[in-house]
Amino acid sequence: MGSLRVASRAPSPVLDRRRAGILLHPTSLPGRLDNGDLGPSAYRFVDFLAASGCSVWQMLPVNPTHGNLSPYACQSIHAGNDRLISLELLESEGWLDKDDESEARMAAAGACAYRCSRLVQGCLGFLARASATDRSAYEEFKAEGAYWLENYALFQALQEEYGSAPWWEWAPSLRDREPRALEDARARLAEAMEQQRFEQFVFFRQWRALKRYANDHGILLFGDMPIFVAENSTAVWARRHYFRLNDVGRPLVVAGVPPDYFSATGQRWGNPLYDWNRMQQDDFWWWRERVKNHLMLFDLVRIDHFRGFEAHWEICGTQETALKGQWVKAPGRDLFSTLQQAFDPLRLVAEDLGTITPEVTALRDQFKFPGMKVLQFAFDGNHDNPYLPHNHIPNSVVYTGTHDNNTTLGWYQELSAEERRYVLDYLGDAAADMPWSMVRAALMSVAKLAIVPMQDVLGLDASGRMNTPGVDEGNWRWRFRWQEIPEELASRMRRLVQIYGREVS
Repeated sequence: MGSLRVASRAPSPVLDRRRAGILLHPTSLPGRLDNGDLGPSAYRFVDFLAASGCSVWQMLPVNPTHGNLSPYACQSIHAGNDRLISLELLESEGWLDKDDESEARMAAAGACAYRCSRLVQGCLGFLARASATDRSAYEEFKAEGAYWLENYALFQALQEEYGSAPWWEWAPSLRDREPRALEDARARLAEAMEQQRFEQFVFFRQWRALKRYANDHGILLFGDMPIFVAENSTAVWARRHYFRLNDVGRPLVVAGVPPDYFSATGQRWGNPLYDWNRMQQDDFWWWRERVKNHLMLFDLVRIDHFRGFEAHWEICGTQETALKGQWVKAPGRDLFSTLQQAFDPLRLVAEDLGTITPEVTALRDQFKFPGMKVLQFAFDGNHDNPYLPHNHIPNSVVYTGTHDNNTTLGWYQELSAEERRYVLDYLGDAAADMPWSMVRAALMSVAKLAIVPMQDVLGLDASGRMNTPGVDEGNWRWRFRWQEIPEELASRMRRLVQIYGREVS
């Protein structure tokens, strides 16, 4: 892997003071279409956070998803999810005419098709009547993002041309990115590519406006960056040399985790694994560009499956489960030293869940990355359990649960009577107050940052679960409605935030 780097300076602290926040993916916001977006409800949620005394909005990855909607297997590591583009804000720009028959059109075509048609109309409107200032901003955006935007626009246009077939099933000349084939495709698909460029321009324009509003109201945006990327993605198609693939682009080995809390057979994620030697030869350029983009989008970034940077679970590409695999070392120390030199402060939080070894802990601590404490993992009867509040450390983020857990009320309802008794004895609270007894435990913790999923703030049972790991269908679709929020909810949350010293004035 080459010689080891040593960080040239002491890492800056990521968590500077006690804060509280709420975990809610933008797709879970209320709205007229089939998922929430960056429009009026996002601004209203910022107002709710501020009223609640919370100063952090955590969300899942915001890159474009595939049909199963998983934000952890996206089509690009740089592009924004077009499903998050607000048509209402697009109308307010003057590029898209209002549609008085929107409900009927959505009912006839479906929300997804309706959104796509409206985005096409928005692009035509922009090209026809955008101001000189906006046209200049568009040209600047395309020039600055060309290194990723051109590959993404072509990838999406080809996906459409091939009926959503994965890139390794395209014509070999396109699969293998032969220059003449790419040139012909760019000419043939020029209009479709321009549509993709426009949508990315709009996404980032709307995102910057929302982030500015959030920051002006004292709210930090806390994002998420998966360690691995989807096989059917621009990242793999355009940079095959950074991945361990065979001659036709299929992975020789894939990522996953061995049997754990979530699955008796482990989890075979299927992501192609990196050729770390090649990445290191390029001084981790690919990672530097990826992290730069995330630090532009967010004030804090959770790096998913942190333990994979010390060693990852490698599964042969032909294996159907994750049972047969092996731990393979990764150059995490070299990578984070390079990133820390490029970005100071390196505002990363380590998702250090799962099989954690002393080597993983040492890597996390060397760079002073905050780790995670999940309260739902705490109550196994062992007083040394690191997730129990009395074992927490300040440089960490405490959660009642995450997007991969059941809601806290759903979790509690599924416990045995004996397990419930232990939870209540520890928390010293009545069962009727669940999940608020767990919310209080999180806010009380010495961990600098406490995050509560919106489902727990609303007191929802298992019907509000966002994701069940290992289950392919039915995930990532949960949404709330504004009428579900009682008038006193913000003040109740704010009072607890104040009591436990997490309000930021």
